[in-house]
Amino acid sequence: MNKPLFQETQRFTQWWLWLLLVVVSISIFRPISEAISNDQSLDAGQWVGVIILAVVILFMFIIRLETRIDERGIYVKFFPVVPKFKFYPWEEISTAVVRKYSPLKEYGGWGIRFGWNGKAYNIKGNKGLQLKFKSGNALLIGTQKAEELEKVLKNIEI
Repeated sequence: MNKPLFQETQRFTQWWLWLLLVVVSISIFRPISEAISNDQSLDAGQWVGVIILAVVILFMFIIRLETRIDERGIYVKFFPVVPKFKFYPWEEISTAVVRKYSPLKEYGGWGIRFGWNGKAYNIKGNKGLQLKFKSGNALLIGTQKAEELEKVLKNIEI
């Protein structure tokens, strides 16, 4: 990868998402702490709940969307689901525009999503880089740096 003209890393930092995880954690750990304080052993369901919660919290901490653009094309990684950068060369892209979109209506939410408008990688917000490929496929990459991204795209001939 050459020197990036644009780069961005996004993480799940929405307050409501972390509040939801705290509420779920309390609902799981309250009965567990009561069982421990009464010298009772934990049942299998409680252990499963703890393990699932720990995996979800760990996943939310490490997940990130990385976007890089250079003169060769666009690189996207949605770690840890897509652990290596996927490369989309400019030669395969027919249009690349920054647009406002509705994550829920168009793609059913955030994450790696599939909708009527193609595939989407998004973490938060409602702005993204809409790519249309010469093959007919489409990809939307969410961004929190829409203005900076638009400036970079103006200097690139597609």
